[in-house]
Amino acid sequence: MTSTELIDCTGLPAGSLLYVETRNRAYQIECLGGIAIRISGHPDYCPTPMRGCVLGPVIERGKHLQFLLSDNRPVTTSRVQRLRVERPKAPVSVH
Repeated sequence: MTSTELIDCTGLPAGSLLYVETRNRAYQIECLGGIAIRISGHPDYCPTPMRGCVLGPVIERGKHLQFLLSDNRPVTTSRVQRLRVERPKAPVSVH
């Protein structure tokens, strides 16, 4: 797992995991390809993994994470304080 300042989700292979810590929450994001994600970490909006997409494919430390859940609910987080990425060890097929 690697800590980073910013990550472009469109450049990550499917199956990559992002661990995003904001001032108020810790999110786990699974990249499904492109801007498609599966995200959890908010007790009201995504307490269990939910499909969605990243709004603006770049996630950057010091900026707000913005994503759209599959029910078309936009979410803007507090500022990202820590960002870690774990790339899959083998190619993953997501259905």
